[in-house]
Amino acid sequence: MFPKKLKDKLELRKANNALRTLGVPVNHLIDFSSNDYLGFSKSQSIFNSTAQYLKSQNILENGATGSRLLSGNHSLYKTLEAQLKTFYNSQSALVFNSGYDANIGFFSSVPQRGDIVLYDAYIHASIRDGIVMSHAKAYKFEHNSVTSLEALLERFKSASGNPAVYVVTESVFSMDGDTPDLIRMANLCKLHQAYFVVDEAHAVGVFGNKGVGLVSFLNLELLVFARIVTFGKALGCHGAAILGSKQLTNYLINFSRSFIYTTALAPHSLATIYAAHCALKTLNVSSGLHKNIAYFNKEVERLNLQTTFIKSNSAIHCCVISGNQKVKKTANYIQELGYNVKAILSPTVPENQERLRFCLHTYNTFQDITNVLCALKKCL
Repeated sequence: MFPKKLKDKLELRKANNALRTLGVPVNHLIDFSSNDYLGFSKSQSIFNSTAQYLKSQNILENGATGSRLLSGNHSLYKTLEAQLKTFYNSQSALVFNSGYDANIGFFSSVPQRGDIVLYDAYIHASIRDGIVMSHAKAYKFEHNSVTSLEALLERFKSASGNPAVYVVTESVFSMDGDTPDLIRMANLCKLHQAYFVVDEAHAVGVFGNKGVGLVSFLNLELLVFARIVTFGKALGCHGAAILGSKQLTNYLINFSRSFIYTTALAPHSLATIYAAHCALKTLNVSSGLHKNIAYFNKEVERLNLQTTFIKSNSAIHCCVISGNQKVKKTANYIQELGYNVKAILSPTVPENQERLRFCLHTYNTFQDITNVLCALKKCL
């Protein structure tokens, strides 16, 4: 037996050609789909550094054994969080098990009943889920529109009950690859005494000196109430951290349920995050990744494909091809030619905004980029 309502929802997904399935990892294709922008996930150097660090500290443990508030607060947490607050120029850092856990934990506990959350229309699902779990009132502003945000801030500046107002955006959007005007948004929040929150998941490792992200690159640390940095993208490992004041860290330790009620990360995971940040310190990001980004954009123009692409200077580039069936067919064609490019279907993105998502990496060659875009042009 299976509930009819659930069966009907699955059948509807099938009818819309939008049913998700778990595929077998494809390793023989040239990678234009993973978030491993710097190649850290397969870095033998980081792997060896992690093992050597654990051995030097005589840490021979497989698991955390409990939550951080019980038995799982390993000494490595103190070392790692000290590294993170220095690296990202933050007063404090608190590690979570994933970016999803961090966003759920923050937005479900920080905005209080009657408070107001203003969020970008394209904000990540984890942030939306966290907002739903809070008791705050939430309103979306038009994607990357400072004007739309300002109108909402003006609307609620004299709201009864003196609610706290939180403004949330991403520094690089995961499904468009574009970036908002963070400087104008930060100054607007300061003017209206709103709390500015920025998810830096796809900016860390890609932008700023040594990959510290856009908030630090733009010197906005003091204007941002909280930053969410994740380690499963450019850092090539797992986990996340919320950066902010010591008071914010203390509050999250006491009230963030996704932090309190979960088993802590294993020591090996913590050591890998530590080793990945050590590697970032020695990396010149612009020497590889940003050259590929510039070359990709140049080739898009040369091949007259710019009208189909969302403008981006990040590692994420999206070609809009409306219709689940059409975009899947295009992706399959390119994959058959040896390039791993993924179709992003509705409802992950809005209907008629389905797209091919190209992720660029330090290890992609100029020839790879030219070939995959030529394949796209031929298919289109």
